[in-house]
Amino acid sequence: MPSACDSLIEDIEDMVSSTDPTPHERQSARKSIIPRSRKKKEPSNEELQADSLIPGTQKIWMKTWGCSHNNSDGEYMAGQLAASGYKMTDDPTEADLWVLNSCTVKNPAEDHFRNSIKKAQDQQKKVVVAGCVPQAQPRMDYLKGLSIIGVQQIDRVVEVVDEAVKGHSVRLLGQKKDGGRRLGGARLDLPKIRKNPLIEIISINTGCLNACTYCKTKHARGDLASYPIEELVERARQSFQEGVCEIWLTSEDTGAYGRDIGTDLPTLLWRLVEEIPEGAMLRLGMTNPPYILEHLEVRTVHDAKDSYLLRPEKNLLSFSLYFRVPGVTIATDIICGFPGETEEDFQETMDLVKLYQFPSLFINQFYPRPGTPAAKMEQVPAHMKKQRTKELSQLFHSYNPYDHKVGERQNVLVTEESFDAQYYVAHNKFYEQVLVPQRAEFKGKMIEVDIYEAGKHFLKGRPVEDSQPFTPSIAAPLQRGEVSGLVQVNRQIKPLHRYSFFTNTDLTDNHPQIIVITLYINEKLLNIWL
Repeated sequence: MPSACDSLIEDIEDMVSSTDPTPHERQSARKSIIPRSRKKKEPSNEELQADSLIPGTQKIWMKTWGCSHNNSDGEYMAGQLAASGYKMTDDPTEADLWVLNSCTVKNPAEDHFRNSIKKAQDQQKKVVVAGCVPQAQPRMDYLKGLSIIGVQQIDRVVEVVDEAVKGHSVRLLGQKKDGGRRLGGARLDLPKIRKNPLIEIISINTGCLNACTYCKTKHARGDLASYPIEELVERARQSFQEGVCEIWLTSEDTGAYGRDIGTDLPTLLWRLVEEIPEGAMLRLGMTNPPYILEHLEVRTVHDAKDSYLLRPEKNLLSFSLYFRVPGVTIATDIICGFPGETEEDFQETMDLVKLYQFPSLFINQFYPRPGTPAAKMEQVPAHMKKQRTKELSQLFHSYNPYDHKVGERQNVLVTEESFDAQYYVAHNKFYEQVLVPQRAEFKGKMIEVDIYEAGKHFLKGRPVEDSQPFTPSIAAPLQRGEVSGLVQVNRQIKPLHRYSFFTNTDLTDNHPQIIVITLYINEKLLNIWL
């Protein structure tokens, strides 16, 4: 017979009432406790007996898979848990509870998620699951009995974890609405622990307006719901006041931003430009062509001999990117073996890669996701998908896109450490990865380098003698693991003026591909990277 703590509560509202203290109130109460002296008792050999665990004292390990939107959600959940008293740890073995934040884009990502759940259970760890997999398919067998945080309910992660610690299973999968209108999700001013204290990820909207036949994410994130411009600007302002020097704008479709609330992406970008400190960077994530094209200047190249340039999307790519922004970096994703893809279709994809020689190319074998229309279509044989993926990968690795950069002098922003811990990682104005010496004074700085070596995926830069690193941050960055939103910084950001704006996109026949935006401010280049 199951115990009381094994019961499944469909919604946490069944357990938490409006009169119960919130996590913030609970944390504040801890600080206001005044100790009182007590009479000393005789020593006792008896141990303290308790019939329940006390939430807020455990160690939590969080693992996130997937896109930058998912990573932002993970940062918010970690921040709220830490602010409530839980200790976040990087060591899963010492954690009492695992929060697993999933991605549903491809089969391998879900496989890793499922395997992690089993590993946690084998190690007798308590588990809370979040992200797109349980939101889209909460009744999967391997999710039975687990607590679930929906993608729009991350602001209640503390409540769910509290109950999971006590042995209860609770599920929050509802959508946030205001007067019947679907909201973008949890508040943007929640506590957060940034994975990189120098980089703030801001979700400008959730969901999209498309119905791509292969996409499982739409089942989880739903239709478009945008955050108001003022809330996004305020989040960016707070981030800069906490020492951030690079902001990523993300969503399932950034190009569709604002269509549900009477505004648009360019309007948001103009407002954000006013808040960006000199030397700081802004990176804009993926968009789908139908909703970004209305913001672009489209012309026809009548005398083009290349068949790709005669198509509207290829014409847009060539004119807007290569002609208007010389040297621009174009990154793209390609799916090999989408249902119905003929050999002719695949050769067209190969020709496209040969033509543009994309320096960054994400090659994916098609995986039919359960419940999507594409999963019911006639599939390309598995051996063909593997062969086409192999051929495209070989083509991609056959050219060196950065050799012509050797000898250039560039300004780069240093924000990360390389995987091998031998270099700092910087990015130039086209978001090309530049490895620089690992000197403490370079972290978070804009430095001038001479490019002396080029690899397949990187450049190496030598700092220019007598050049001084420039600090884009207007305040000292938070320490790693420090909670954003709990420290107020009263420094003001100086507004910038005079700018021009270009935005560009690319797509292949079946799949939305890329958005690259470049801004020119005070005669200097400010890039919005993909």
